[in-house]
Amino acid sequence: MAASSNSSLSGSSVSSDPEDYQPPIWKSYLYQLQQEAPRPKRITCPQEMESRPKYYGREFHGMISREYADELLAGVEGAYLIRESQRQPGTHTLALRFGHQTLNYRLFYDGKHFVGEKRFESVHDLVTDALITLYIETKAAEYIAKMTTNPIYEHLGYTSLLKDKMVHRLSRGRTEPRRVTFQSDERISSPLVRRSALRDTPEKQCSYEKIHNFKVHTFRGPHWCEYCANFMWGLIAQGVRCSDCGLNVHKQCSKLVPSDCQPDLRRIKKVFSCDLTTLVKAHNSTRPMVVDMCIREIELRGMKSEGLYRVSGFSEHIEDVRLAFDRDGEKADISANAYADINIIAGALKLYLRDLPIPVIPFDLYSKFIQAAKIQNAESRLEAIHEGLLQLPPAHYETLRYLMAHLKRVTLFEKDNLMNSENLGIVFGPTLMQPPEQNALTTLNDMRQQKLVVQLIIEHEDVLF
Repeated sequence: MAASSNSSLSGSSVSSDPEDYQPPIWKSYLYQLQQEAPRPKRITCPQEMESRPKYYGREFHGMISREYADELLAGVEGAYLIRESQRQPGTHTLALRFGHQTLNYRLFYDGKHFVGEKRFESVHDLVTDALITLYIETKAAEYIAKMTTNPIYEHLGYTSLLKDKMVHRLSRGRTEPRRVTFQSDERISSPLVRRSALRDTPEKQCSYEKIHNFKVHTFRGPHWCEYCANFMWGLIAQGVRCSDCGLNVHKQCSKLVPSDCQPDLRRIKKVFSCDLTTLVKAHNSTRPMVVDMCIREIELRGMKSEGLYRVSGFSEHIEDVRLAFDRDGEKADISANAYADINIIAGALKLYLRDLPIPVIPFDLYSKFIQAAKIQNAESRLEAIHEGLLQLPPAHYETLRYLMAHLKRVTLFEKDNLMNSENLGIVFGPTLMQPPEQNALTTLNDMRQQKLVVQLIIEHEDVLF
């Protein structure tokens, strides 16, 4: 096997200045192999075939045997033709010459041609990609198996720099989760939370980790993997790209990339319906700006509004607010000049929280909170809710903490707005908690527990967070 090209990094030392970043020297071995791969050679049928499907060309030879197809390919590497199967009439087979043998693949068409996962506009492109893949995987099987063992990813200057900046930025504005132990104090007869004693214990480090949102991608022109520095071979779907930060890697390398996605604002298409962690990392903030801005506006002019959060604003105006955030981000105008009715802003906040692809209390923790609400003993119930809060992803924890503190302040104006913690629990329970199976019967059965969870968090937010 040919030796790989130089894999050293010219930018292996991390610089504090992105201007000084030098890209790595990409490994060219697999690129060279792709250039050496056999080229497709179409074997045409000398006569017109009446049975030829309209999406095939002269490479279609009708119903012929494997042996005759092998003769027609004449041992030429890269030669190919299409035949109708004798064993299964009506189905078609791609006969392709590679490695001194004829390979036969069941060929499909659904608007595009395919034999596996990849779909191609033309049979010629399919064969070109197949020959590249076969050649590289034959010549460099051992190399490919080992190419992830010495990744360049952690050495890349820009990766380390972005990570350091994010950790520093978030550490300034983040409230670390604290563990609470609830202990009875018989001398005090007020509600349970007034009887709790706080004891700080070592807690896991809170970091805004985010997995990459990889999707299969077709790269135009040569591209190299940003994890292993090797060439991404093939004609289409050569690898995957993170749709949030733009990282390009091999599909097999994507399984090894750390959960350190740094979303690029230019790639975030909208604010509403965007994953909560993705949004806060893209904006380099601890909470979504929608939550901050709406709560700020509500506390400025709406705390005494009767039925706050229960009374609905006009849906068309709420939709206008959503569009404003999606279009203008933190520059969106939600002031009284634009929307005099505070219920519109409250409605927009509820819509934002309801439309999150992963609820503030994520699907995987839903049952934990529901079961906690069913515990009869009040102290044990709060302990269980607290344990669930500690398991929230950091962005979700910060958002819920800020929202609950706000709702607690809303209850201080209950004489005016008529909204106590129970009423707010009824409103926000189904908004913040949704069952993973989205079953209407489950939602109906769990409504009481959903309400109780939010009600208790509001009442005891000063202890639980």
